Amino acid sequence: MKIKLTTPTAVAAALAGMLAAAPAMAADYEQAPGSILVFATKYDGEVFTGTFPGFQTQLSFDPANPAAGKLDVTIPLAGARSGNSDRDSTLQGKDFFNVAQFAQARYTASGFRAVGGNQFAADGTLQLRGVSKPVTLTFTWTPGAQPVLTGKATVKRLDFGVGGGDWADTKTIPDETAISTKVVLRAK
Repeated sequence: MKIKLTTPTAVAAALAGMLAAAPAMAADYEQAPGSILVFATKYDGEVFTGTFPGFQTQLSFDPANPAAGKLDVTIPLAGARSGNSDRDSTLQGKDFFNVAQFAQARYTASGFRAVGGNQFAADGTLQLRGVSKPVTLTFTWTPGAQPVLTGKATVKRLDFGVGGGDWADTKTIPDETAISTKVVLRAK
């Protein structure tokens, strides 16, 4: 069957129909200023938080097709800051992040799941201290000129050998560390 397009209006209508039928393409984003990556845990029952300045995020995402999503986050560990210089130097040491041997952590995920509304889950892999383990990041997507990904995850530090030796006692430091992030994005 041939379609004869004789008028500009017919051509425009045909093109609009083809574009509407085409699958949506994921947009590629990079991290913009204003982003933050935070961790929170306890030491002897007292909650403390810290940040990972210098982390970098690359994202490919279309909320209409989350299964095509891809996320790649690099986290320089030597920059971890908790507001206490003694604790920060301990975090960088061999018993915790061991930054002399493992300078960065990396989180990667391919294929996200919609979990309702503008919320999604990325079942990814965290590489930390030479160990790779699954970690799920749940996040809210706020579209706009500079979209925002606001997410949270839980990391079991002992799975990665973080806080081993004398620090392995979960009464002193819980195994689970809460991670939260707000990533401001811009189109690549």
